[in-house]
Amino acid sequence: MAAETRTPVSPGLRMLIDFGPLVIFFATNWLAPGAQIAKILAATAAFMVAMGLAMALSWWKTRHISPMLWISGMLVLVFGGLTLYFHDQTFIQIKPTIVYSMFAVILAYGLVTGKPLLQALLESAYPGLSAKGWRLLTINWTGFFVVMAVLNEVVRHLVDWDQWLTFKTWAVIPMTLVFAMLNIPMLLKHGLQLEKPADAPIPPEG
Repeated sequence: MAAETRTPVSPGLRMLIDFGPLVIFFATNWLAPGAQIAKILAATAAFMVAMGLAMALSWWKTRHISPMLWISGMLVLVFGGLTLYFHDQTFIQIKPTIVYSMFAVILAYGLVTGKPLLQALLESAYPGLSAKGWRLLTINWTGFFVVMAVLNEVVRHLVDWDQWLTFKTWAVIPMTLVFAMLNIPMLLKHGLQLEKPADAPIPPEG
């Protein structure tokens, strides 16, 4: 019953919740004075605060925090805390790899066991989507998460901190949005019943 009375999330609010913390992360790193490690620590602290605010905003506006946002938020706090404690950016840089890998494993397990775990994670986000549609979407997202986990590891080993952060902000977000849009024709073919298909949820930001 709670799902039926839950306040719908507008596309703009969803974008703010999903990508606002990452933009704050990038902006703080760019604006913070001092040596690189000082910028990294300031950006990480700002990222943690922004993620907490995003979760609070979701609760304030919808009286709900999605399972994906809970998982992402907790990992930001854990790996951000490790970054601040050890003064080592490696922890915050591997956080996306952990997030993407975790979701890939969860969804792959659901595919193997026949359990609709993606549907449980997204709850009522795709009204009308058939069982086949959910399975195809799960396959697509599993592949997306695997690719993004591998890509994050490759990029963070090949470039410096600023280049990695630029990749996170200005490459990952467009790639995620394009991926979500490419799924829409398949979703419509398999029963998606949204007035505006472009409002379909996007995968979590790592």
